This record gives sequence, structure tokens and C-alpha cells, in this order.
Amino acid sequence: MVGVLDVDTPHGPARVHLHGVDDPVGGLVLGHGAGGGVAARDLVAATTAAQAIGVSVALVEQPYRVAGRRSPAPAGQLDAAWIAVVEELRGTALADLALVVGGRSSGARVACRTAEQTGAVGVLCLAFPVHPPGRPEKTRLPELDAVAVPTLVVQGASDPFGMPPAGAQREVVTVPGNHSLTGDLEALRTAVGRFLGALLGLPD
Repeated sequence: MVGVLDVDTPHGPARVHLHGVDDPVGGLVLGHGAGGGVAARDLVAATTAAQAIGVSVALVEQPYRVAGRRSPAPAGQLDAAWIAVVEELRGTALADLALVVGGRSSGARVACRTAEQTGAVGVLCLAFPVHPPGRPEKTRLPELDAVAVPTLVVQGASDPFGMPPAGAQREVVTVPGNHSLTGDLEALRTAVGRFLGALLGLPD
């Protein structure tokens, strides 16, 4: 199961890049950042870490990106498109699998806001944007705090978008670097692999 799948959503077609494995033990669905795409190095690193332990991965391009726009759609449109994609994957490429959802930056926010609706067993946040740079009063922590399933946040130590605190079901792993998370991709892969393995009950 490797390839590209176009999915109709209420806000135009989304595109899913499938990176499947044989006999998967779970599924991981990841979204991109506001101005970037699914080829971001941290998303690629998370994908390889998941595949290495038997987890199939779906990287989701939001409809605005598929349409060639760089400016992100409003949050409500992002969330509705994301939910439509996850529902489609639950019936097709990732059927009968426990699903972890997540993404980088804006994609992580979407996954958090919709975690309950998508039936996720866990959430993976890469570079969660706690607040706009220099504007700590405009916090988005309530989106993280509302997640009721185990969550991993991998955050750059010098990320200008802030550092979230750990929580009862939230682990925060700090890696060298900024919002791009490219300072230590091996540390990112290790953290992602360990989180997914523990969440899905895989042996160490």
C-alpha cells in the first residue's frame, strides 16, 4: 500500500500520500504545516520511524495546498477536510487499525482539535505552535489541553512559537533547534518510535 489517494472533502479534494507496510500494527495520519507540505524533513523522519516498527503512514495534503494556494484555509475548513480524510482512510487504506493522528505546526493543531471526532488513540505533535512568535498572550494551549488521549509533543529547544508544558497524558520531548525540527532528526525518530511502540503495545 504505497501511492497517492485523492479524497473528496467538503472544501475540495485532499491528497493522501500512503506509505504502507506489510501486516501493519497501526496507522499514523499526519498533516503538514501552514505554508509547507508533506515533504518537510520532520514529517519524513516521523514516517520512517513509524514504518520501522510496523506502522503504516498517511501524509495528508489539505485542499488549499492541492489547489496550489500557500495561505491556509480557516480552521473550520481545515478541521472538516481532515475529518473527511480520516473517515475515508478508516474505510480503505487504514481499515481496522488503531489510528494515531498528528502533524507539524498547524497540522498538529488540526489533529488536536479533531482527535475525539476522528477516534484517535493518540496524538503526535511536531513543533506545536503554542503562540505566535513574541505573542505569548495569544496561547493555543487549550487545543493541546483538550486532547483526552496520550500525546507526544516534539519541540525545538529554541522554537519561537513557545514550549508547551508536559501534562498528565502529554509527554514533551525537546530536541536541538527551532520550529523546523531539523536540528536532530535522529532524536525525533527515536522519540516517535518509542511513543508509537508504547501506545500500540509493541515489545521494546
